[in-house]
Parts: sequence; C-alpha cells; structure tokens
Amino acid sequence: MAQENEKEIQQIKNRFRELADKSYSQSIYTFTGFLGLGELDVFHGMERELKYAGFTLSGGYEDADRRMVRFGEESQLGYEMPFPIACIHIRPHIAKFADALSHRDFLGALMNLGIERSTIGDIKVGEKEAYLFCVDSMAPFICENLEQVKHTHVKCAVTEDVGAFPREEPVPVSIQVQSLRVDAVLAKVYNMSREKSLDLFRAGKVYVDGRLCENNSRLLKPSETVNARGYGKFRILGEPRETRKGKRAVEVALYR
Repeated sequence: MAQENEKEIQQIKNRFRELADKSYSQSIYTFTGFLGLGELDVFHGMERELKYAGFTLSGGYEDADRRMVRFGEESQLGYEMPFPIACIHIRPHIAKFADALSHRDFLGALMNLGIERSTIGDIKVGEKEAYLFCVDSMAPFICENLEQVKHTHVKCAVTEDVGAFPREEPVPVSIQVQSLRVDAVLAKVYNMSREKSLDLFRAGKVYVDGRLCENNSRLLKPSETVNARGYGKFRILGEPRETRKGKRAVEVALYR
C-alpha cells in the first residue's frame, strides 16, 4: 500500500516537471487539472524546484480549496492567458419540489456521468442550488448531460456572475488552550480528545495553509488555515491573549 502511494506521488511529481519543462522550453502556458489537498501538498513541496518556469494557482475564486496550477509568467512569455475555468449554475426546474441537496449529492451525480475528478473544482452549495467550477472544455458536456441530482431534475447554465455563488460565512468561535500547538487547537475546535486528533495526523488528514502537517506539535500563527479532512477547516484570527489562568485565548473562524 505504501509502495502504491509512493508510486502515485512520483507520478504526480513527474507530471508537474513535465508541464513546467513544456512551458519553459516552448514559451507557452501549461495547466494542471484541479488538484486536491494531497496533490497541492506535493506541489508546494516542489515549489523551489519548479520556480524557473513560474507558476500561479487558481480555483476560479478566492479561497478555493481545489485549484489548478498554471505554469508560465507574463514577464517571460509576453502575454497573459486566463485559467481555463468555467462556473456552472445548477438549479432545480421546480424549486418547491426539489430535495435538500448536499455537496455529496452534486458530486455523486457528476461522477455518474463518467467525469474525471481532475476536471471538477469546488462545488458551492446553496439552498437547492449549486455553483460548480470546472475545466471550461467540460462545461458544455455537463450542461447538456447533468439532468438530475438525487431525485431532483435540474438545469445548468454557464454563468459569468461568479460573485453570486453562496459564500460560506465562517462561525466565530472562542477557545482556550494551553498552547497554540496544532493538535491542541484542532482538538478544542472540534471538541475531540487529543488522541482522536492525533489519529487525524497519523492518517495524513491535517493540512495547514494547504500543506500536509505531519508535526502535531507545530505552533500555529495568526491567519493560518487548518483543514482537517472529514471535519472542515478553520482560520486563526488575530493574536491570542493570555487569560488569568495562564491559558491562551484564541479566536478562530470556523467553516462548517
């Protein structure tokens, strides 16, 4: 199992090198598909190696979780090329008869179309609707073939109004911890035991600012974002303050 994982990581690295080399040698922009947290962590570990080609990341909107990497820079190539990302608005034909649909429902319906995961970015779910970010070449296929999500008949249309999608408003949460160790803060935010939080680290499910965090004693800094797969993410807000009992009072923005 470990060998298979290592082989997969090596394939991802080789793909990054291939795209960077192509961009640099042919003076063109090259793009990855949408990358998940694990793939983005591999990329971040190679940033110094790939710097010669120049790169930018985008998921179609600010703070996207799944993002593409574009190799090439305007200063080197002499022109700019936008990311090949489209946004599709998915909504029910008749809203009052629509199911309450989750992210999993929309993703499942898309996967049932035989679409590769790398062509799909974030899915922002609102009340009985969703905004889907995808590779622009896939947009016509999705609009034509995505007709039902769960038991709800839907209609799809590409939209330029990216700002209209449901914004996830974080919930402000105040906690008190002995230190800003990531395992302590994680355990407190999600009301779990320290041992359970350690299980997340052992399983490779904790990321800080998009990078896999294997050091559970790492100290968090203001504005850093922690993503715990299966639980959600939160961001450290401002500087912590010391309480009368010597603990650290921390404010976090919790995204559910």
